Amino acid sequence: MASDGLHAGVCKPVAGVCMSMRLLGRRLAGISLVVGLLGAAPVEAREVVAFRDGSVSAGTIVIRTGERRLYYVMGDGRAIRYPVGVGRASKQWTGTTRIDGKYVRPAWSPPREVKRDKPSLPDVIEGGSPRNPMGAAAMTLAGGEYAIHGTNVPSSIGGFVSYGCIRMFNQDVVDLYGRVSVGTTVMVVR
Repeated sequence: MASDGLHAGVCKPVAGVCMSMRLLGRRLAGISLVVGLLGAAPVEAREVVAFRDGSVSAGTIVIRTGERRLYYVMGDGRAIRYPVGVGRASKQWTGTTRIDGKYVRPAWSPPREVKRDKPSLPDVIEGGSPRNPMGAAAMTLAGGEYAIHGTNVPSSIGGFVSYGCIRMFNQDVVDLYGRVSVGTTVMVVR
């Protein structure tokens, strides 16, 4: 993890909006992003795999923090598996929530905990800035302080690296963004 702490992603929802991220980007649903502009996904990125947990409905996101993998359940015994970065040992959480917002290139404001750890961070990092830890897109999660988002540090994917958010390659977060909607169920398990 870089010493500047810019890849931490934590937010505090207020009235259904993730305020500490200060998502100055527009709330969007169903937008198409041109993946070609982001470059090719790494070889180890998303793949279709067997997923045989019959208790999970198609369209659900399952994040297995121990594996550092996110599964988008397609049904018919299959899922798309994405590598992710997850919370550090003291920052991990489990539970079921849902996506409550979708944002493209959101601005980010470090929440109190991150700002306390890294006081030199600016109050806001504009969307699209190479210093912005949210990457190409973010999907905020209801009932908590977290989001599924892209990254400005691709080498962090596959690690225990965040303050609790789920970090993805930008190409992968754009792909997932196009597959889900506000209200999609998200299950985080060890």
